[in-house]
Amino acid sequence: MLTPSDSKLSKQQRILSAVSEEELLKQQRIQEVLLLIDSLFQREETTFRIIIDCLYDVGSLNLINKKFHSRYLNFIMKAIARFSKPIFRIYALYWVKKNSPKLITNWLASKVKF
Repeated sequence: MLTPSDSKLSKQQRILSAVSEEELLKQQRIQEVLLLIDSLFQREETTFRIIIDCLYDVGSLNLINKKFHSRYLNFIMKAIARFSKPIFRIYALYWVKKNSPKLITNWLASKVKF
């Protein structure tokens, strides 16, 4: 025989199970977004290489022009930056492929939270 406290308890359990189902659904959807973004990074690796190259060129020139005002030193630093670009590209691409999908997913998830 059900007592009023039993019906209250079952109602609370239903609410909790509904909330946990919603939370599980949210986590599954966020995981799907992560997989999709990771897949995007795998397919579009060439595009990200070009983006990294462009950002390196602009960033290194801006940094060198800001820090080194002497023409001679400025020229030497730009030459060093050109030679170090392939090494930077390897590490940057590794970092982007490893960290960006998770960072983008977390950022997108934060945008849909209220």
